[in-house]
Amino acid sequence: MTTPASLVDRHVGFVHALRAAGLPVSPAEGLDAARALMVIDLAERETLREAYAATLVKRPAHRPGFDMLFDLWFPPVTGEPAGDPVPGDAELPELRERLAELLTGDPADPAFAEFARAMVGRFGRVPAAPGRQSWFSFPVLRALSPETLVARMLAAMLDERGGLPEKLARQHLSRTIEAFTQAVAADVRRRIAEESGIEKIARSAVRPPIDRVDFLRATKEELALLRREVYPLARRLATRLSIRQRRGRRGRLDFRRTVRASLSTGGVPLTTCLRPPRPHRPELVVLCDASDSVSAFSHFTLLLTFALREQFTKVRAFAFVDTADEITDLFAPGADVLDAIGRLTEEADIVRFGRTDYGRVFERFAERFPDAVGPRTSLLILGDARSNYQAPALDALKRLAGRARHAYWLNPEPRAQWDTGDSLAASYGAVVPMHECRNVAQLAAFVETLA
Repeated sequence: MTTPASLVDRHVGFVHALRAAGLPVSPAEGLDAARALMVIDLAERETLREAYAATLVKRPAHRPGFDMLFDLWFPPVTGEPAGDPVPGDAELPELRERLAELLTGDPADPAFAEFARAMVGRFGRVPAAPGRQSWFSFPVLRALSPETLVARMLAAMLDERGGLPEKLARQHLSRTIEAFTQAVAADVRRRIAEESGIEKIARSAVRPPIDRVDFLRATKEELALLRREVYPLARRLATRLSIRQRRGRRGRLDFRRTVRASLSTGGVPLTTCLRPPRPHRPELVVLCDASDSVSAFSHFTLLLTFALREQFTKVRAFAFVDTADEITDLFAPGADVLDAIGRLTEEADIVRFGRTDYGRVFERFAERFPDAVGPRTSLLILGDARSNYQAPALDALKRLAGRARHAYWLNPEPRAQWDTGDSLAASYGAVVPMHECRNVAQLAAFVETLA
């Protein structure tokens, strides 16, 4: 496949690219992968792929990014593929007929990928800028338009495979069309990588794993995937806070056991015995910034709040923009979380002038909900600490934090942006410990610090 020297270079570059894309690959795992290459047939590309996957991929969510990078660093072909699977003078109707045949078959057939590569070579190169051309998937899919072939392919499949349910036939066609789309995209990336460099296309084409996606940049699809990450974190957060509360309490004096123990020292109570503290699930108050600037983050944190309802004996949730309102009832057990988030903007009294004002929020929160935070409460503030140059009201925050058993602040902005512009991160962080929390991985790391 490659010479030994170039294989070493590719191995090192591939492992580095995986780390750059957010996949957790340790030096030891990189060495394990290198050892695996010594016992497999390097000419078998899929065997090479699975050897790397077995040693480097830890979670199913990491596999799509891994496969994309593997295809860039170990492409199935290089340059213009030798031999065209269709005649060079074939007209578009003839190409569409061939595509229809392939789509009714098995995407694992080598002819499937060969046809995709040939179509990229024929239709995929178009002008990208004055005097410059590049490769794109869109013109290939526009020319062949596989979706318009569905009715004809469906009829052919039902005739040929008599008795095949139409639903199964449609599902098969959806899968093969998606596979063809992905094969076209993969060959486009390969060609761009050959012209512009693998590292450049890898940075732009590979999305980070879901646990590394920034909350502030998450798409709707990614937020849906993040929902699955919420519940394990909620359980771990509740467990960590419970441990901290148990360690923080010493229990009340057990007078009878203390007197009994003093008999061995002549009645002198050298050892005091304490009653074990009553175990209880902690109470939690969540104060969440719901302004547009952190809308994706607030969406996720409200999902987290919903999940936390099942882990804490008492959870009160509050949202704010420039005033705060309680939203606990919107997240009652059995409620649809997405419906609750939709109702938040319509029913909650969280906007007065429409610009975030943390100082006013803390003051109004203390006035309207004086009993919300108490000695058994863990206070969790979620927001970017950007207050539109308004007064910070640090005294109000100090009083809130002073009443709570624990107080934490999670900020979705990169630490390098704290205290820039209207950010009051340092001022608020001096009162409540502030943690950078841009993605699920950092949220998990924060939970681990509570041990």
